Amino acid sequence: MSELPLAEPDPTLLSEGRRLIDVRAPVEFAQGALPGAVNLPLMDDEERRRVGIEYKQRGQEAAIALGERLVGGELKAARVAAWTAELERHPDAIVYCFRGGLRSQIAQRWLGEAGIDRPRIRGGWKAMRQALCARIDAAAEQPLLVVGGLTGCAKTDLVLALDNGLDLEGCARHKGSAFGRHPLQAPSQIDFEHAMGLRLLALPGSVVIEDESRHIGGSNLPQAFWEGMRRAPRVRVEMPLDWRLAQIHRDYIEELWAVYRGQFGEWLGWALMRKQLEGALSRLRKRLGSARLARLQRLQALAFREHERGNSQAHEAWLAPLLTEYYDPMYRYQLEKHEPGHFLHVGDWDSCLVFVREWSREQR
Repeated sequence: MSELPLAEPDPTLLSEGRRLIDVRAPVEFAQGALPGAVNLPLMDDEERRRVGIEYKQRGQEAAIALGERLVGGELKAARVAAWTAELERHPDAIVYCFRGGLRSQIAQRWLGEAGIDRPRIRGGWKAMRQALCARIDAAAEQPLLVVGGLTGCAKTDLVLALDNGLDLEGCARHKGSAFGRHPLQAPSQIDFEHAMGLRLLALPGSVVIEDESRHIGGSNLPQAFWEGMRRAPRVRVEMPLDWRLAQIHRDYIEELWAVYRGQFGEWLGWALMRKQLEGALSRLRKRLGSARLARLQRLQALAFREHERGNSQAHEAWLAPLLTEYYDPMYRYQLEKHEPGHFLHVGDWDSCLVFVREWSREQR
């Protein structure tokens, strides 16, 4: 098995979009995979558990023997067939397991018996993850610029309009607020970091990011990167209330409804969207107080009733006070913590975009 071909744990494989075959168990894959990987396990979760116990009690040879008994005959043939089918679709795919050890070597050997010769990643998942995390830490020392502003100022749109923008909310699949949960399942912390690292592979120079807390939904920014963000200069987008209200109506209502309807259909999608927005508002009880929360809940219920009749604009009745009574005071307090000189530019959305592009050119 020592002569089986190897591929170095080069992050370029990820930025090139190379297909990867992850032969770890499904439970491991769910905790975090490499970008571009498909899970075609050598062993399922139960088989892996039993082999692990055997390894601890009787050693490696006994564990290998048990694994061969558990995954043999028709089961072995089925798993080789799954790898083969994937390699027919992606002939340049590369195999990996946790450390590039026995499981990926066994997969290589079985594929070799089927006439297919493919490399495994040296050091496996662990080595590639270390490379991605190192890229995030290195980015903390690059020129960083943070885009701040009140809720509804389209900060994410500004970041996405840039060649050197890193959309942290996109990586976290969360808009970073009480109402920001995405209808689709959020990534694990590992997958969030991998998404960050993958994007940063394409950004060797300056990086522009939106002002975020360290926690974005269920994801946490790595410590070194977070500290780099706190040191970084900022620009602040300032837009009038009616403009911002239209923006959060698009984000919180129109786009959210489009995703829910597309994923779950009209009836279930509507029920799930309503449940999400009602739950998000209820979770603000401590900050809003019981009386103010009750008022916003009444307005929200009326808005849903009107929305069902075709008037989605009715949501502005509760979104407007949500902005002025909750989000604006909270974010103004955070913004005021920064020294005036920390902001390189303050202006409307268009002027901030122009400034950030010029700043980015100067960093080259």
